[in-house]
Amino acid sequence: MPRPVSQGKADEGKAGNGKAGNVADASTANWVDRYAPAWLLPYLRLARADRPIGFFLLALPCFWSVALAGRSVGALYPDPWLLFLFAVGAVAMRAAGCTYNDIVDREIDAQVARTRSRPLPSGQVSVTAAVLFMLALCLVGLAVLLSLNSFSVLLGLCVIPIVALYPFMKRISHWPQAVLGLAFNWGALMGWAAVLGRLDAAPVLLYAGAIAWTIGYDTIYAHQDREDDALIGMKSTALRFGGATKAWLSAFYGFAWSAMLVAGWLSGAGTVFVLGMGLAGVQLAWQVATLDIDDADNCLARFRSNRDFGLLIFVAVMADMALASSG
Repeated sequence: MPRPVSQGKADEGKAGNGKAGNVADASTANWVDRYAPAWLLPYLRLARADRPIGFFLLALPCFWSVALAGRSVGALYPDPWLLFLFAVGAVAMRAAGCTYNDIVDREIDAQVARTRSRPLPSGQVSVTAAVLFMLALCLVGLAVLLSLNSFSVLLGLCVIPIVALYPFMKRISHWPQAVLGLAFNWGALMGWAAVLGRLDAAPVLLYAGAIAWTIGYDTIYAHQDREDDALIGMKSTALRFGGATKAWLSAFYGFAWSAMLVAGWLSGAGTVFVLGMGLAGVQLAWQVATLDIDDADNCLARFRSNRDFGLLIFVAVMADMALASSG
């Protein structure tokens, strides 16, 4: 039986003093808080199941790459089995990565208003339990990886050092978002490799564009925490860019869009893809034009809208494949 939304609001009130409750940037009406049993709630929150945007941002570069690889060899549609594997892998590895980040950042999270109610800093889950949960998720990810060809398996293992490094970057550099981009968009390489067993210029360009895209959207996200980060000595592109954020976003988003467009062209995508990229470009421009870095709700909404950008690209590739096959 679902919990009433009012219970979610009560839990949100508890979050302010570090007690058990949903975190500040999760909707109080999310399915985790409404339906999950109490014993499972902290683990689902560790996995960010109450905030599925991260799944989309991790999975979509994989989907783009699978689709573009298929387009390059004249396939009628993206390989559904590979899309399924990458979807499962994205769920598992996003959850594992968030758990790892929370383990590393638990003392920092306790000092930040938006994150102090997370399961580890609030004491809902022990470090030992979190480590075991993370290892179980990694086993799921490994099972997915081993389902791919040998080149993809080796390529997938190469990202581990980058993933391990990411949570520490905010302590030493204003560019943790760049390292996140390197890790979070590895699927732009993996999808192509899974289809063709090799890498070409198209997936490398797609990867470069996706990194720039991530720097952009995660800078928007980081503006929610910039005051707390400054107080506790953490670094981010939000603090680095400051009042010039919109100019920096325009540059990164412009490069991302251009690189993705060329990646599609190198893959053989045609007019329908270009039209879809036009719509995706409008979406990015809307983010920059309407962003208010001093309004946390505005930042969160613009960040979440990147799911729409990613879906526009995926749909554009699939539509282009369908039109090519009908001709």
